[in-house]
Amino acid sequence: MLTGKQKRFLRSLGNEMEPILFIGKEEVTENVMKQADDALEARELIKGRVLQNCADVPESIALQLADKVKAELVQVIGRNFLLYRTSGDKVKIILPD
Repeated sequence: MLTGKQKRFLRSLGNEMEPILFIGKEEVTENVMKQADDALEARELIKGRVLQNCADVPESIALQLADKVKAELVQVIGRNFLLYRTSGDKVKIILPD
């Protein structure tokens, strides 16, 4: 579980990021989960976007995806969201205490 200080730190990193994960009308599929899992392993922090043609609300989609890939949902703003998970191989982001 992330603390408020850690979430603020991750949100500041996420400000500069472009979305790399896009979720459309099919919502959370196996392919989306695989892409998110691979990206989290490589980057630890990813930004995603729920497209307009998705029927569900962005917060629900982000929570569902975070649960399936065992990541922390850092933030949802509009249709964009941030997910964080520490890498098993090499830690890239050092969180504040």
